[in-house]
Amino acid sequence: MSGFERISGATAKEMMDQGEVNIADIRDSMSYTVGRIKGAIQVDNSSLKYFLENTTKDTPLIVCCYHGNSSQSAAQFFAEQGYEKVYSLDGGYEQWKVLFPEYCDA
Repeated sequence: MSGFERISGATAKEMMDQGEVNIADIRDSMSYTVGRIKGAIQVDNSSLKYFLENTTKDTPLIVCCYHGNSSQSAAQFFAEQGYEKVYSLDGGYEQWKVLFPEYCDA
């Protein structure tokens, strides 16, 4: 797969329910601490190298930001780093927490 795909929250939830996925949350530390998708890993400049070295490239990767805009360029970056299946979450965490509060950690 070259590049990434944009997916809805419902599709992301279905992927999570069906099997293993990695979720990269690219929001700032404070926002991540306040609330995040269950299982999400915060990825910022200080943790990027570790994330790239320690996540499998063949496991689907969902990239989450605030509203689904910044995650698109981040998703493209991850695809360029060799991740095979990369997805940008439309609506970001702001929409996710409304639709699926039971899939959130605080």
